[in-house]
Amino acid sequence: MRELAHHPEIHVMIDDGIGGEHPEGLRAQALARWEDEGGAEPGADGHAEFSAPALSNAEIVQLRVRVIALENVIIALLADASEGQQAQIRDMAEFIAPRAGRAHHPLTTSAASHMLGLVHRAGHFRTDTPGGSQ
Repeated sequence: MRELAHHPEIHVMIDDGIGGEHPEGLRAQALARWEDEGGAEPGADGHAEFSAPALSNAEIVQLRVRVIALENVIIALLADASEGQQAQIRDMAEFIAPRAGRAHHPLTTSAASHMLGLVHRAGHFRTDTPGGSQ
């Protein structure tokens, strides 16, 4: 358990299962989840199966709004990220891209492309590179 102390009046404890693990181990765990599509079990056709209740139109709209907000937050954070951090994102996108002899998952392929797009879009807001905002 660890405490998140972003605001003096708010104390939230989370159990993230991380304990004292090193960043390299956390990165390996994240990459492993990409390998098996987030841990979903394969169905008869080899693709992951899952069941979820149908979403209402209002819920879908809210999800879209939240995704747009999160993308913009990520872009803002990446604008100040180091080259090493941006390189890690590029490396992970390359790692999850389809490889020879492996099943191609369209959503994963799209996610890898989108990750690269976020890094690229953040470049427009960097202050330490030509073309970035001042």
